[in-house]
Amino acid sequence: MIYRSRAPLRIGLAGGGTDVSPYSDEFGGAILNATISHYAHAVIEPNENGIRIQAMDRKEEQLHECNNILQTDGTLDLHKGVFNRIQKDFGIPNKNFCLTTYVDAPAGSGLGTSSTLMVAIIGAFTEMLKLPLGEYDIAHYAYEIERKDLQLAGGKQDQYAATFGGVNFMEFYEDDKVIVNPLRIRNEYLHELENNLVLYFTSTSRESATIIKEQQKNVLQKNEKSIEAMHQLKEQARRMKEALLRGRLNEIGEILDFGFQQKRNMAHNISNSSIEEIYEAAKKAGATGGKISGAGGGGFMTFYCPLNTRYKVMETLSSFGGQIKPYQFTKQGLTTWTTQ
Repeated sequence: MIYRSRAPLRIGLAGGGTDVSPYSDEFGGAILNATISHYAHAVIEPNENGIRIQAMDRKEEQLHECNNILQTDGTLDLHKGVFNRIQKDFGIPNKNFCLTTYVDAPAGSGLGTSSTLMVAIIGAFTEMLKLPLGEYDIAHYAYEIERKDLQLAGGKQDQYAATFGGVNFMEFYEDDKVIVNPLRIRNEYLHELENNLVLYFTSTSRESATIIKEQQKNVLQKNEKSIEAMHQLKEQARRMKEALLRGRLNEIGEILDFGFQQKRNMAHNISNSSIEEIYEAAKKAGATGGKISGAGGGGFMTFYCPLNTRYKVMETLSSFGGQIKPYQFTKQGLTTWTTQ
């Protein structure tokens, strides 16, 4: 039997960074995001001898003996982390298998690739072992493995977006409590948002951990400028929710621009001269606002382009050497199935 899964990547629309501890523990965080038609894929199939792990997009592969624990060494650690935790908690009876993964966007691109891949891998094992895990269970499990077992810096939104799918307003509290509120947005509003939001890959990836660790340090050291920026981004998420639910799409660009200005103050290197140049050029071409995806520093950017300005904005963005990425919003989160 072959066990497959896929989980959608996401675009963060507002509140980014407020899902990261210790800010979310002390003040509570709020984020609005939407999943898109780019995915992390995972497949588990029989292997003749031992455990073979391969990430096809990264061209990485390892073969391990049938051990209870796989040593993490900086290569394929997400895969090993899931195996180790599931082996510990549930047991994996057949250890002769091949785990293959592929992600539709580069690592470090700001669309939540690592956490989404984690969810997809957990999904494949859940399908194979028929584990009694619901949506909240899988999302929290992915968070614990990535942030606690593997000690990788980051927030909580990506695991929940990948698992639940759709457009969600998420709330984050102490003790890792997360509440996912699916938004019932009218189809015509979603179609217009999808038409007007341009997704642009700067053709650079970044190491988000450094930026996130500085953000965490700023909260611990009571950096007022950084904390106030996070407060404002939390308010941005609430404004974005109301605008989408009420169909006030003419406010989206302004709300995004407000968040872009605030996010600069959370930590150094969130923006840089290249990002600023791209952002200003997009606005001159007709975009009313935009944002850096994920922790910042590079990767994807999104721009809100009302009326027919998307075409001029796309032409302008292409001159910077990056790529416009087509996408659609998706309503389905983690999906798993079995085939022969």
